[in-house]
Amino acid sequence: MKPGRPLQNITVVVTRPAGTASPLARRIRHLGGVPVTVPGLTLRAIEDSIPVAAALGRALTGDIVVFTSPAAVRFAAAIAPLTTTATVIAVGFGTANALRLAGLPDAICSDRSQDSEGVLALPELANVTGRRVALIGAPGGRGLLRAQLAARGADLDEVHVYHRGAPRLDGRHIDPLLKLTRRSMVLLSSAEALGHLQRALVPSAWRKLVAAVAVVSSERMREAASAAGFERIAVARSARPADLVEAAARFDFTHPERV
Repeated sequence: MKPGRPLQNITVVVTRPAGTASPLARRIRHLGGVPVTVPGLTLRAIEDSIPVAAALGRALTGDIVVFTSPAAVRFAAAIAPLTTTATVIAVGFGTANALRLAGLPDAICSDRSQDSEGVLALPELANVTGRRVALIGAPGGRGLLRAQLAARGADLDEVHVYHRGAPRLDGRHIDPLLKLTRRSMVLLSSAEALGHLQRALVPSAWRKLVAAVAVVSSERMREAASAAGFERIAVARSARPADLVEAAARFDFTHPERV
């Protein structure tokens, strides 16, 4: 292995939604790896944006606005300027960074964990009874934020600015998977994406994928990957590209139990 290139000649499968894998792919190449993009999700804009723009405008006049993903920020900013005096909360560092780029540099992000649990532990959401709280994101998902904020008495609104859907996979995606070896890796940060891949891939490609090392973004994703059949799993600090690739680079193929 060359110094500074811990992923030399290792194939790393990136499962981020279509069109969002470039930051991870660049980091993988920089460390000598060979990125293969197999999206687990597709992201689509809402077709009728007029009512969404009205709902987003109302949400931005509330007390607290929670953006659930970087995609939520991008799609929302494409609909209307993200101008607000509300307290803005980001689910994850990636979302906070997207908000900074969209002109909201003071977004609050949990340092404890980069997921819904971390957001719910923020003091800004400890007492929300009667306060106008908006969740900006897509339909579906775990629903934990929705359920907990409603239980805490928030005047809750949800604004869906995009849709998540199953990926459209073809030979360009499947053929590289058939060539994976046990010295391959797959980066996973979404249980929904993992489920889509399990349903969409032909059995031979799925068997190759689960034989690779799963590098996951959280303990919750470790459980999802294990349930899907992965036996070798490394847990990154967060879903940020830098953290996922760092966890991949640290993995010891000769002593996987050390990770």
